[in-house]
Amino acid sequence: MITLADLAHLQHAHGEAWDSPVAPVVLPGPRGPVTIGDGPVTLMGCVNLSRDSTYRESVATSPSDAVRMGRVQAAQGAAIIDLGAESSNATAARVGVDDQVARLVPAVKGLAEEAVVSVETYEPEVVRACLDAGARILNMTGREHEDEMLALAAEYDAAVVLCFGETANVREISDVPPDADPVPVLLDHFAPRIAHARDLGVDKVVIDPGMGFFYGNLVDPLTRARHQTKVLAQGFRLRPLGVPVCNAVPHSFDVFGDEFRKGEGFYAVFAALGGTHLVRTHEVAHLRVVLRGLAELGVR
Repeated sequence: MITLADLAHLQHAHGEAWDSPVAPVVLPGPRGPVTIGDGPVTLMGCVNLSRDSTYRESVATSPSDAVRMGRVQAAQGAAIIDLGAESSNATAARVGVDDQVARLVPAVKGLAEEAVVSVETYEPEVVRACLDAGARILNMTGREHEDEMLALAAEYDAAVVLCFGETANVREISDVPPDADPVPVLLDHFAPRIAHARDLGVDKVVIDPGMGFFYGNLVDPLTRARHQTKVLAQGFRLRPLGVPVCNAVPHSFDVFGDEFRKGEGFYAVFAALGGTHLVRTHEVAHLRVVLRGLAELGVR
């Protein structure tokens, strides 16, 4: 349960974290610089070039369809469009390097003049092809080739989103640490990875606590939703790491049922209150008005 008393306790116990400075990540965009940092929450729309994605509304059936969908999301308010060719679901089919490149590169080229393009992958060959095509962010969902991918990001002066996890890729099922307080684990996990990325020449780093991934010990829908909400509400406690925080907002079909498309807006409130800087969403138009409402009411 999350109550006003719980939120007050969080602020009392950890409020000093708000004083920690966060270095913004600034990226050149086709409509001017895009800033991820303190200030208005930045929206990252996502388009999935995999038919295995459970969020059907975000599935593009071809690269040209992905370009069309990405343009719509950019018009709706997404400053960044995240493209992926393989679903992160544990049961999804794996997509080989050549097929990922064939799906992603035309979409990246078609969208690079519309928005900052992010590519979600764990394969270095895919990274290089997409950076060559104009992608400016690497959304790293695996650790197997981390050094090689970080070196590519440094070579192209691209930003990286470091996603929580220790496996070769997020398709390999792992568990969330069972601690009642999830934040110390996140701090211990990300601090050395950020330092290592800096050592390899990556200047633009964002971290993602991994709330959008499957975990073996969070298969019960309500247990998963409670954990996700707890992490979203405490993003500000990651500020001592000095980098912006990205969160993929859940949709919780088991909670919202046939109104599940409203779920991401619900969770975006917790993300904004918790200090998230970059929100990854399938529902750009809905989140834009939710975040605008919070801003108009002075809620942050």
